[in-house]
Amino acid sequence: MNEANGIETAVTVPHLAETLVSATVGKWLKQPGDYIEQYDVLCELMTDKVNVEMPSPIEGTLTRIVVGENKTAEVGEVICYIAVPASAAAEAGAHAGGDAAQTAGNGEASQEAEAEGGMRARYSPAVLKLAQEHQLDLSRIRGTGLGGRITRKDVLAHIESGAHKTASVSAAPAALPSAQAPQVPAAPVAGERDDKALAPVRSTGLHLTQDPPISWVELEEEKASRGEYLLDVSPIRNTIASRMRQSVSEIPHAWTMIEVDVTNLVVLRNKWKEEFMRKEGINLTYLAFLLKAVVNAIKDYPILNSVWAVDKIIVKRDINLSLAVGTEDMVVTPVIKNADQKNIAGLAHEIDDLTKRARAGKLTLNDLQGGTFTVNNTGSFGSILSYPIINYPQAAILTFESIVKKPVVIQDMIAVRSMVNLCLSLDHRILDGVICGRFLQRIKENLESYTPDTKLY
Repeated sequence: MNEANGIETAVTVPHLAETLVSATVGKWLKQPGDYIEQYDVLCELMTDKVNVEMPSPIEGTLTRIVVGENKTAEVGEVICYIAVPASAAAEAGAHAGGDAAQTAGNGEASQEAEAEGGMRARYSPAVLKLAQEHQLDLSRIRGTGLGGRITRKDVLAHIESGAHKTASVSAAPAALPSAQAPQVPAAPVAGERDDKALAPVRSTGLHLTQDPPISWVELEEEKASRGEYLLDVSPIRNTIASRMRQSVSEIPHAWTMIEVDVTNLVVLRNKWKEEFMRKEGINLTYLAFLLKAVVNAIKDYPILNSVWAVDKIIVKRDINLSLAVGTEDMVVTPVIKNADQKNIAGLAHEIDDLTKRARAGKLTLNDLQGGTFTVNNTGSFGSILSYPIINYPQAAILTFESIVKKPVVIQDMIAVRSMVNLCLSLDHRILDGVICGRFLQRIKENLESYTPDTKLY
């Protein structure tokens, strides 16, 4: 479709991974009217495994957003349109991978058909309240919801566009509780968004920077007097719930624990940590030593590195350790590929890199795939005993608890030693107590065999 500022080109959801079929738009970082450089980040895409940033494939002006925040789109589906100069239309079309004119025309026809649907005249309490506060004529607002229904986001977008003069915050009805009234700036700047000012501020919960789905906002308003609130479930949180439910329902869990004397390991780590920080620039943690001990034990008992396949047990040759990393709102398990080929220093670098990128939201889908055995450092927050749920479809998961000094009897004498618990959850279809007991004993031997002379490289 020819526009004054060029030709509209469709931007679609990219094929991020082989198994990915859809993605959810988390937050739009650009708005209609913004000029976009190529590779500028348009929005955040949330998949069932990881959040990624969506770069612009072309340069131009963002004209329309088709898929709103917290809405899901299939791979290849149009999420927005960018207008490029007519002289660059051919190049832009090649990057976007489609006929822009035909796609734009079809999109307009589809929106017009939705606007004529029976849902348009049905307004939610949140929409009616905003319309009353700002004295809006809802018949002049185009709806993007199901059947052309006007959503709260449509009203807010209408207010932000300056199409109607916004009412002053002080002009809101006195009977409306201030805790429920969205706060709108008295003089918004054209082209700028301030979602925190337009929506009620949440101080706790998941994804604090994202607006909750419209239906949940309505429920929050209706139930506010009852002292409860709702949290939006992100695709990653939904996947965690699904996998955990699948794990406990399909895998017959059993667990066992062993106590390990890591006094020599503490001495070894204290000997190396300052020099390692100066030389490598990263912290040398106990986890690197544990992973090396686990890898060597898996080499001796490869059945721990397997998955259940109904009529067969598949034993993996590559030892890819999944490392459980917790953030404020989720747990992800990035994978150290071929961990058996790395020394202690190499494992320390992998741990540092993966944990930093996980907490910064910079993991890729490839970082999360291919794990064969999971290790979780629950001792980092003081736990001394835990019963972990197996990372489906793996056969086992090990937790490394907090190192605690205890009085221990050694040759009928009491000594203060640094002790730690290792807890192993196992798939009882594949593994039995004998093999898992021996596996834990081997890890114990490996950890207790560290001496001040152990090499890191």
